[in-house]
Amino acid sequence: MNVFRLYKILLCLSLQLFAYPSPAQSQTDHFLERLLKKYPERFTNVLSQPEKYKVQVLYTRIDRNRKNEPHFTTHSYGVNSTDYFYPASTVKLPAIILAFEKLNRLGIDKYTPMFTGTARPEQTAVTRDTTSEDGLPSVAHYAKKILLASDNDAFNRLYEFIGQEEFNEGLKKHGYTQARITHRLDLNIGTENNRYTNPVKFVKDGKVVYEQPAAYCSKVYTAHAPIPLGKGFVKNGKLVEEPFDFAEKNYFPLEEQHRLLRSIFFPEQVVPAERFNLTPEDYRFLYQYMSQFPVETSFPANYTDDYYDGYVKFLLFGSTKTRLPRHIRLFNKSGDAYGFLLDNAYIADFEKGIELMVTAVIYCNEDGIFNDDKYEYETVGFPFMVNLGKTLFEYELSRKHTNRPDLSRFEVEYDK
Repeated sequence: MNVFRLYKILLCLSLQLFAYPSPAQSQTDHFLERLLKKYPERFTNVLSQPEKYKVQVLYTRIDRNRKNEPHFTTHSYGVNSTDYFYPASTVKLPAIILAFEKLNRLGIDKYTPMFTGTARPEQTAVTRDTTSEDGLPSVAHYAKKILLASDNDAFNRLYEFIGQEEFNEGLKKHGYTQARITHRLDLNIGTENNRYTNPVKFVKDGKVVYEQPAAYCSKVYTAHAPIPLGKGFVKNGKLVEEPFDFAEKNYFPLEEQHRLLRSIFFPEQVVPAERFNLTPEDYRFLYQYMSQFPVETSFPANYTDDYYDGYVKFLLFGSTKTRLPRHIRLFNKSGDAYGFLLDNAYIADFEKGIELMVTAVIYCNEDGIFNDDKYEYETVGFPFMVNLGKTLFEYELSRKHTNRPDLSRFEVEYDK
């Protein structure tokens, strides 16, 4: 091998390491730790027991120059990719992005009706969706239901369209090498059955424009070793007094979630490999439905009555059911399951010209038992998320911004 070629290989490897740093060790910088400790009434209980609450936070400060180009400064607290947490519904955001990307590759509009068939006993079919405007299912309507109300079935349909192998390899291709997406949500059908995905077809004006057969994922994406957590779990109504193994469950580490958020809102500022093949309309769709309140929604029509403004808006708002200000928007995807409470949000105040990105997780399982539906979301998790969002938002208001950001790109028109 000649010297020039060896130099090129070493340069390429060094660039890859720079682009995708390994977050294996716990990361906490003094800035975020000092800021949180300034408010003992908000955080002392949680921060004084790190092993119990397993808090991880990433906060990115955004400064714009005169050309409105952003500069990012990211601070971390307790971030550690080897400290497993269950990602819950936060895996739904990459599902939407990969589904859009696949449609763009196939040349199919996201509003084209998508019909899901069956090939195995545990699978279910979808031929209609009474909550959509035309009564038909589509990737767009599934994405809308995911972003507005975190609908589990909608995620499952996108998972089936993408396919387990394509889901995981698609993330890896864009640099998300630690994520593992191994199962549908809210369906106890077992690891092996989740490797099988349904046949799918798209029909426009009575004609089939694309047909995808049922598939089986030959690759194994479960963890290589057991991931025991807690001290027990409920199975078939009975308590099993041993740790619950998460090795076959989904995983989406905090650092990768934060990078995904940045790639959505600032695609020009991420390395080319991390950019997804999305259209301007795809981005507009994401900005709208990641920030739209249920009451602003036309379809599904029931969302106006069934959900409150702050539903799935954990950071800054928690579980408040009061009307929220319209000039502050959380463009986010949150989740909660097995006692883990998460949010991944770009936050913008269009009146004051404030913007920031925050990704956080906290563990709220006092008794260490899984599947007993006894989690401290209301007493521990939501108050923490509210206080975290409030503290970072107050800091943004207090610090000097040399240039007011032009946030017009994210000011979208809502359904109503």
